[in-house]
Parts: sequence; C-alpha cells; structure tokens
Amino acid sequence: GSEAASEHGQEEEEAEDRLKEHMDNLLDKSAKARQAALQGLRLALSSRTLSEFLLERRLTLSDSLEKCLKKGKGEEQALAGTVLTLLCLQMGSGPEGEEVFRSLKPLLVSVLTDSTASPSARQSCATALGMCCYIAAADLE
Repeated sequence: GSEAASEHGQEEEEAEDRLKEHMDNLLDKSAKARQAALQGLRLALSSRTLSEFLLERRLTLSDSLEKCLKKGKGEEQALAGTVLTLLCLQMGSGPEGEEVFRSLKPLLVSVLTDSTASPSARQSCATALGMCCYIAAADLE
C-alpha cells in the first residue's frame, strides 16, 4: 500500500518536473525547442487532469502561449492554439478559465484573421476560439 503510494507520488513529481521544463522551454530562442515544448505540453494536457498544477501557473503559461502565438510561425502557432484549447479545458468554466480566455482572445482573433498566417495556425486558433468561448466565456455574446 504505502510503497505503491510513494511510487505514485514520485511519478507525479517527475511528471510535474517535465511540465515545468516544457513551460521553461516555451521561452527558448530556438523555434524547434519551443515546438518540442508545445508538443510535450499538448501530450501532457490531453492525457491527464492537471488543474491543480496549472491553477498556480496559468498566467505564466498563458503569457508563454501569447509569445508563441505572436512571434511564432506556422506549426508553432498551430501548436500554441491547441495547447491553449487544452489549458481552457483543464481550467474549466470558472473564473480561471475565463481569465485565460479573455487575455488571449484578441490574439486568437488576430491570428485567425491574418491572411498571411498559415492555414494550420488559423485553423488551430479558430478551434481554440470556439472551444474556449464555449467553455470559458462568461459573456453570452
């Protein structure tokens, strides 16, 4: 019993360390490193519930995603949109999810309406906008 519990706790700690590393790598100068970090976050956020972990890091993560959406190109923007959607799903319909959505909504609209952005980035931002609006928008409009 206690051996299994300590092993589970150690796995959780390792998973959190990997998540923190991915979040740090979102600020890397290399686009490849940022994309790898976004892929790691996408996998982590889509495979387990991390709302406790994300709750205290949502602003840091949304700031990093904002930078990826603003400065990134193509694949990086598409991945950032997907990670943002997953972050909204993890945060839920409460004030935290709404806060994340409200802060990034103008940027999502900007990428979506930018005719020079890649089709995959625009599609990902459209999906993020729709999903986050459905989940986290308090304003019915």
